[in-house]
Amino acid sequence: MPAEEMWASFFNIDLILSELLIDSDINDLVEIGCGYGTFTIPVAKRISGNLYAFDIEEEMLDIVTQKLNNESVSNVKLECRDVLVQTTGLADNSIDYVMLFNILHHESPNDFFTEAYRILKTNGKVGILHWSSDVETPRGPHLTIRPKPDQILQWIDKQKFSLLKEPVVIEPYHFGLILSKI
Repeated sequence: MPAEEMWASFFNIDLILSELLIDSDINDLVEIGCGYGTFTIPVAKRISGNLYAFDIEEEMLDIVTQKLNNESVSNVKLECRDVLVQTTGLADNSIDYVMLFNILHHESPNDFFTEAYRILKTNGKVGILHWSSDVETPRGPHLTIRPKPDQILQWIDKQKFSLLKEPVVIEPYHFGLILSKI
């Protein structure tokens, strides 16, 4: 991860959350890979229930914990966990929304969709944000491993998910799309 201030400069948080329909209609939400908490606190303030945030680095969770305390945000449940190895540990069909932000360049992206499908309620949403593969960025994964929107849509099991919102460019460096659990 780059320095936190630099990292935060890559995102227009309000635009991203609006484009990916993250609002008070969502009760419980999962964030896989919360990092510095760039999205964690803004999302927690928008949703009506709990935000379950996971990261594999304890140091990142310590940073987010401090921010949550400073902002008096109490609806976030943090856990150090590799969800691809251990799953989220959440109940089947219990979550309204799963955030897969800047994570699908992983070597086995379909595993994220498997876990999202398991924990999402019917009609639950998967919000996907990723670095664009056609623009140089100051950080982010190498252009050759960044998935394109069309590639992500090919990965999706059409028996499990439908496209709720077409891919949209989110300036300056990202694109987003939304899936819905069938």
